[in-house]
Amino acid sequence: MSTTAVTRTTSYSLGYRVRKGVRLAVTYLVMILLAAFFLFPIVFMLVASLKANESQIIRDMSKLTAFIPYGELGLRNYRDVFAQMPFARFMFNSVFVVGSTVVGGLIVNSMIAYALARLRFRGRQLILTLIIALIIIPFEAVAVPLLLMVNRFGWLDSYHVQIIPFIADPFSIFLFYQFFVGLPRDLDEAALVDGASLFRIYWNIILPLSRPVFATVAILQFLANWGKFLWPLMVTRGFEYRPLPVAIQQFFSQDPKVWGDIFAFASMITVPVLIVFLLFQKWFVQSVATSGIKG
Repeated sequence: MSTTAVTRTTSYSLGYRVRKGVRLAVTYLVMILLAAFFLFPIVFMLVASLKANESQIIRDMSKLTAFIPYGELGLRNYRDVFAQMPFARFMFNSVFVVGSTVVGGLIVNSMIAYALARLRFRGRQLILTLIIALIIIPFEAVAVPLLLMVNRFGWLDSYHVQIIPFIADPFSIFLFYQFFVGLPRDLDEAALVDGASLFRIYWNIILPLSRPVFATVAILQFLANWGKFLWPLMVTRGFEYRPLPVAIQQFFSQDPKVWGDIFAFASMITVPVLIVFLLFQKWFVQSVATSGIKG
């Protein structure tokens, strides 16, 4: 190879590495800016909840010092929340209702999707079409008829009125269905030849292979139910069964407003969501990546 060709090859390789490095730097810069954009409100909320001086919080709201923990810091705002309201009861209500809904939904929705994806029976396509059609119907459109129905059952002011109507979820069924359809059918056929029942195939074969979609559905359902406000407000009357979103609305409506206490209340609602996402992040990202490859 001539000296000129070697020089051209070296120049092209150097230019390619430079362009690749610039693209990588720009990509990381954009990602950092997006992460900062989404993290700033959370950081502001957590920092403000630790500031014990109310006037300092109000002064810092329009300044960059709102993101800096300085001055009189402590957990007084958190203690005030527990002193003013039965926060522990509200937290238990939210955790119990959301946890029961998510766990029940994972079992029921995955079994429905398994039947639609792996079994062949008359009317299967019609049922799947109806489930997909139900995704576009907003909850507000059925809230009043559902309220009249549960009132006739005598379910008002209870835990099960907040759990049972939301266990079966059409969007979760669709997500499970899309994942189960992509699994090889040879596994089912081999298990049937060995004498395994349909439930054993679902439990011992399908479930272990479906951790990513289970994590995705768990996160999405947790987020949807953790922030639910309208339905608990309609079906509960006292603090015995009310969850945190309704409680913070009552807390915020109190006068005079103490922003440190409000931020402390909001922080204790937000932290469980972050914890759940971090616990299931690995499988959630894996599910998204797998869906992209299949598409």
